[in-house]
Amino acid sequence: MDLMREKIRTIPDYPKPGIQFRDVTTLMGDARAFRVSIDQLVQPWAGAKIDGVAGIEARGFILGGAVAHQLSIGFIPVRKRGKLPHTTLIEEYELEYGSDAVEIHIDAVREGDRILVVDDLIATGGTAEAAVKLLRRAGAEVLGAAFIVSLPDLGGQRRIEALGVPTQSLVDYDGE
Repeated sequence: MDLMREKIRTIPDYPKPGIQFRDVTTLMGDARAFRVSIDQLVQPWAGAKIDGVAGIEARGFILGGAVAHQLSIGFIPVRKRGKLPHTTLIEEYELEYGSDAVEIHIDAVREGDRILVVDDLIATGGTAEAAVKLLRRAGAEVLGAAFIVSLPDLGGQRRIEALGVPTQSLVDYDGE
């Protein structure tokens, strides 16, 4: 959508040369663009039986919290390792140079809970894939994954869909 594309700031050469960083904080700072984005993330799920929204740290917390509020369901934070105070389940994943991990509280979901994963952007899909695997290990059914921005050339949406999880993105940047 033009409004969202117009409100997403591109920062060249961040965090390293050659990267075009898609900054959604400018979209979130615009009341109308933020509202339209949340409405569009919610729309496919209105009326569906969903038990919770899992937002991936950090911007996924903002977006996922707003989506959960609109759907009148609970929110599950998917955090980087070491950030949650109670007993956790951890899922490690590979990065370009090394590895990282995400975690949820061990009691964040119940067996059979139907969950929607939300984040601001999907690139290679490593973090989203780890979140899906983590939620499944906890007993949840992941119904879908929703993002403001997708970078299709990096294959993240295909990676998540290969897990049997439908994805939605509002703005795609193909090779831009």
